[in-house]
Amino acid sequence: MKVSVQRQDFDLGAEVRAISRDARVGAVASFIGLVRDVRMTLEHYPGMTESAIGKIVEEAAGRWQVMDCTVIHRYGDLAPNDQIVLVAVASAHRADAFAACAFIMDYLKTQAPFWKKEHRAAGATWVEARAADDQAADRWKTGRE
Repeated sequence: MKVSVQRQDFDLGAEVRAISRDARVGAVASFIGLVRDVRMTLEHYPGMTESAIGKIVEEAAGRWQVMDCTVIHRYGDLAPNDQIVLVAVASAHRADAFAACAFIMDYLKTQAPFWKKEHRAAGATWVEARAADDQAADRWKTGRE
């Protein structure tokens, strides 16, 4: 399992190849988040952020048959269309890979300590938590997954 919080970009193909080398892997589900239409700065607490993401990955591995997983989240200054996050999950079967990938991403949005500041023409503002993100994460608690 790989968790990385880094400034530098990542290569989806290389990351997927790295987690799918085991001949028992039958599925890899991945998600890449991109910066939308506005430049942003992401901040985090080193050590604390990696630990929080590691716990999310451990929980996913306890719920589904996860053979390997990579989570990379970038920080620093990012421009529109930059890759910001990668979640890739390897499993023997697609259902486990899809579910674990979605779970990890939903929990990253609500449980990982990142702070986003958007830079618009009118000035920079911190991005507030969104109720929709909390609702997406809550579905995993209620068994509606």
